[in-house]
Amino acid sequence: MTNSNAYKYEEIKEHFEDFIKDQDWIKENFDDLHHHAFNNDYYIIGTYQAKKWLGDEVFEIINIIKEYENDNFGEVNTDFSDPEKVVNMYTYIIGEDVVNNWKTFDKKEVA
Repeated sequence: MTNSNAYKYEEIKEHFEDFIKDQDWIKENFDDLHHHAFNNDYYIIGTYQAKKWLGDEVFEIINIIKEYENDNFGEVNTDFSDPEKVVNMYTYIIGEDVVNNWKTFDKKEVA
């Protein structure tokens, strides 16, 4: 998925850019960058905050997650009754694109 027009893409990209500012291990763990940025911690914590973040796009986001999980895992595992899990899986998916774009086009010299 390469879509910089995705819902809240710029917000997720800013989150990633903030994350990498304070990392001194990137060069040694370049291949695991997406995992560390989007899978080691929750993007949104709390049901209320997650529902608010999803807004009117919740069903589109669910479809994106279903497609991604079916394509990559052969089945859907995200619990769609839990808004926090929906947000965090969506940011994981969009984060994959953000990190790949950064690695390809945007990365600064990594010390």
